[in-house]
Formats: sequence, structure tokens, C-alpha cells
Amino acid sequence: MKIICIGRNYAAHAAELGNELAAEPVIFMKPDSAVFRQRDAFYIPEWTNDVHYELEVVVLINRLGKNIEAKFAPKYFAEFTVGIDFTARDVQSALKAKGLPWEKAKAFDQSAVLGDFLSVDDFDLSNLHFQLKKNGELVQDGNTSLMLHNIAQLIEHSSQYFTLKIGDLLFTGTPDGVGPVVSGDVLEGFIEGKKVLNVKVR
Repeated sequence: MKIICIGRNYAAHAAELGNELAAEPVIFMKPDSAVFRQRDAFYIPEWTNDVHYELEVVVLINRLGKNIEAKFAPKYFAEFTVGIDFTARDVQSALKAKGLPWEKAKAFDQSAVLGDFLSVDDFDLSNLHFQLKKNGELVQDGNTSLMLHNIAQLIEHSSQYFTLKIGDLLFTGTPDGVGPVVSGDVLEGFIEGKKVLNVKVR
């Protein structure tokens, strides 16, 4: 399986990091070793001093597909959740300054947190409210209606370049409000008020 991630898909988040908006989706990848199991604690790597959380809606691909038209995209997933794209911001900034790829900052072990999956039949993914709390305080408050490129468009675009396979994950981008974590923090993710994700930071 592979993890396809989308950057700069919410205007407010792009603005908070000082990034320009892109005309098409910004894509980067994570390996399967990045998947984080909620029963474990997330350990901040020793080589970074500035790990940030980024909460995102994540869809689970359930069909093989290539060059998928947007109108057919909903047929390629039946479950979704929220996840955290952990980012070593200090490492990312240094790499970006040199024009180098982001993988060391984005694709490290345990950097792709997954919540409990829910059925798409029970929700409107075009107008979905999702939130992240850190130590009980609301830090991210997003809605998929604010995506620059919706889920169907993301599937259409990414499937031009990569064959989508059963079990692949699509992280759809984060809203504004990203920030750092330190040892002892507790992160909780919510979909329409339902808690589906819980992560302890060590």
C-alpha cells in the first residue's frame, strides 16, 4: 500500500505557512512504514526539535483504478477517517530552503496517524466538519467544503500519475491551526463531534 498526501489544499493553511496557492494539487508520498497504530504512543524523533500536527480527512481506496474521472471517484472508496500528518517542520524548512524534497520531514516512521474508519454512507463528505483538540483545547476546526480541490478531484488528479490500489490511503490536506507537539501532549480527532482518534505524544 502507499500513502498519497496532498499539500496546500486549504487556503488559510497555505497562508499561515506563507505558501503560495498552487493551481493543481501538491502531492507527496509516505511509505507504509509511516502508518501509526493508535495503541502505541507517538515518539518524537531525536533528530528534530519541531514536530507539528496536521489533521486531515483520509479516504481508504477499495478498488484498483487508473485515470479515474472525478464523476466516478466515489466508487473507489467506502470508508474514511481523520488522520494526522506529523511533520518535522524544522527539517522541512531546511529542505525547502535548499529546493530539496520533503521526505525526511514528512515520511518518517509513525508520521501517518489513522483514526477509526467510518462509512461514507453516513456522512456528506462535501461538507464534513472535523476537529483536532490538543490537551482538551480546540486547535484545528475544519470543513471539507473549504478544500481547494475536493476528494473526487484529488482522486482524478493523483490517479493520472499513480495506479490506485486496494488499501491505499489518500490524505486530503489540512486546514489552518497546525502547531507543535511536545512530550506529554494528547491529541484527539473528531468527525462531526464523534471522537475517532486519540494519540499520546512521548
